[in-house]
This record gives sequence, structure tokens and C-alpha cells, in this order.
Amino acid sequence: MRVLTLSIISVVIGTVFLFASCGSGQKSQQGSEKSAQVESGENWIQLFNGKDLNDWQIKFTGYELGDNFNNTFRVEDGLLRVSYDEWEEWGSQFGHMFYNGEFSHYRLRVEYRFVGEQVKGGPGWAFRNNGLMLHGQSAESMEIDQDFPTSIEVQLLGGNGTDERSTMNLCTPGTNVVMDGVLVEQHCTTSDSKTFHGDQWVTVEVEVRGSEIIRHFVEGEEVMSYEQPQLDPRDQYYDKMLSEFGDKIITSGSISIQAESHPTDFRKIELLVLDEN
Repeated sequence: MRVLTLSIISVVIGTVFLFASCGSGQKSQQGSEKSAQVESGENWIQLFNGKDLNDWQIKFTGYELGDNFNNTFRVEDGLLRVSYDEWEEWGSQFGHMFYNGEFSHYRLRVEYRFVGEQVKGGPGWAFRNNGLMLHGQSAESMEIDQDFPTSIEVQLLGGNGTDERSTMNLCTPGTNVVMDGVLVEQHCTTSDSKTFHGDQWVTVEVEVRGSEIIRHFVEGEEVMSYEQPQLDPRDQYYDKMLSEFGDKIITSGSISIQAESHPTDFRKIELLVLDEN
């Protein structure tokens, strides 16, 4: 019995040492991961803080800056929501919500989903449609009846459950870009992304380096790139924007999201400033 007891004690002691060693290893690994994060120097700015819209400015077509028409942009359950439950029908009141300040070299990461039904009378092309408006004009400079800010639009789209419909496309309200050495003057260009049907969350990212290059990513995969974002001389606001930006080539500008008639949720909008060298 004594031998048996000693054997049991030896097993118990060995087991204790084994778990202690594993726990120490796990703590060491966790510490290494935290150290790696600190050493990476990545300091993401949370543009959406999950609580309020204090750092944003709202502009709807036909309304003064600051008028959150029909309480469309709101924060609920920790989500930034573009909601149409207080609308009776669509009346071409396009909305944009601008984050304060302007940015040039950065990575913008967003998690979004489309939900519910499009507001009555909404345009067909705006079904499950939103956008990240980058290198844009200031909210203050928008005309009272202007539909969209002069900007580079990274278009967010959802599928209809059947047909293919890529997301992270490019649209160019008042602008043009250069792609593969060719000036692109058409309004929208589709990306190489797959289609996302239903109400699933989608993670997208845009890498912006001034006027040098802009790259679109969907779930970590690059789906489009272009360069030399610039003002379009054909646009009615060209002269005004040339005065605001100071050059035809756009190197920086505002960031805004849209309200185009379909309910949209955002649970993350964050930005990492990049070195300009």
C-alpha cells in the first residue's frame, strides 16, 4: 500500500508540474503576442466609437449641414445604423455622414452588413448599396441640393440572393482615376470580389497612399487597385473643387459613408495612419 501511495503521489506531482509548465507556456505565448502587437506600432483610430456620432457631420440633399433627416444615421446596440424605419418613401434625399478632418495616407477597415428592406420608391441600383467616400470634399463645401460629395467612392454592394454582384467596386462622383496606365472616365468599375448574399457581416479594407495608389481588399484579398485620383473637368463643381483641393490631382480629403435608401449596419470603422515616406 505504501508503494502504491508513493506511486500515486509521484503521478500527482508530475501532473501538477505538467499543467504548471503548460500554463507558463501559454502565458509566455500570450505575452509574446502582446509584445508583437506593441512592437508593430499599429495604432488604429476608432472612427466609430460604438456610442455616439459626436465626431461626424451629417448632410442630406436639400437640407442644411447637421440635419439628420428622419433620424437616418443613429447608434443602436453598439452599431452605427443607416435606418429607414422613420421614412414613408424615398424622395431622392441622399445622405452622407462625414468624419471630422481629412486624411491622406492610411488604411481604412470597415465591417458592414445590409439588413431589411429598401425604403419604398428607392432606386433599383441602390438596392443593398452603400459606400465609403474617400479623398472627398469637406462637408461644409457641399451645395444644399448636391447629391454626392466630389470624392472617390469605394462602393459597398450586397447580392440579391441569386445573381453575382461584386462589392468594393469603384465609383467616381466628380472624379477620375488612372488604372493600368489608362485614364478611366466611366463612372463605375467593378472589382474582382465574390458576391455576398444575405445579411452576413463583410470585412473590407482600403489602403490609400495619397495620389500614388489606392487598393481595395475584401476579407483580406485584394480585388482592385488604381492611382492618380483626380478631379473631372466635365463635372459641374470642377472649378469650385479645384479651388478647394488646390490641384487637379487629389492627395487627401474627407471620409464619409452613405445613406442611399437601403438599411445598412456598421460595427467597425477604424483607420490606421500610414507613414508618407
